[in-house]
Amino acid sequence: MKILRKIACGVILIIIFLSNIALVTAAKQRYVTCGSVVKLMNTDHKVRLHSHDVKYGTGSGQQSVTATEVQEDINSHWVIKAESGKVCPRGEPIKCGSTIRLEHLETKKNLHSHHFSSPLSGYQEISCYGDNGEGDTGDHWVVICSGDNWQRDDSVMLKHVDTDMYLSASGKTFGRPINGQMEVVGVRSSTGAVHWQTMEGVFLHAPDLAAKHMHMAHTEL
Repeated sequence: MKILRKIACGVILIIIFLSNIALVTAAKQRYVTCGSVVKLMNTDHKVRLHSHDVKYGTGSGQQSVTATEVQEDINSHWVIKAESGKVCPRGEPIKCGSTIRLEHLETKKNLHSHHFSSPLSGYQEISCYGDNGEGDTGDHWVVICSGDNWQRDDSVMLKHVDTDMYLSASGKTFGRPINGQMEVVGVRSSTGAVHWQTMEGVFLHAPDLAAKHMHMAHTEL
């Protein structure tokens, strides 16, 4: 009987432990993490941040950045990275207030801004810049959100470090060759269409220690 009671107690402890592991894992999966590949939707206009190998005909002449209503477009994927010169571990939650870069997956250029006027509205131009994911400080954005870490269902703002402008959608749409796509700009006010939420993507998470703990629990029995 003592052996049976010991086994029963061990089983209960394992069940409690696995429940806790499941809760921790679920909590981890709520966060936007370093190395994840995501689509960002402007929550005011319901369009996804987008780029492509099409250059602006005015302003900087760099690779254009727009927003599209098309959910499935592969040119709307962005890789979340640390700021230049720093490394964030893959799967680490992005802290609110931290500085990141967003690399366009298809063209390997970073989301960028500078003191050029946008082509349609005259706000600050947003472009993609750099080679193989390396650019300059114009690629740095501060994640503004509530709480400690950026959660996947949060509506966040992205503030450009060099110019203090917020990433926004202007509401104006282009003609050819990017017909129907919306202009993306930098604006000074935080009260406009400056809110973004992660949608489709591949969210990386740091490996948990469940296997190790399970081994320890089994050994203790």
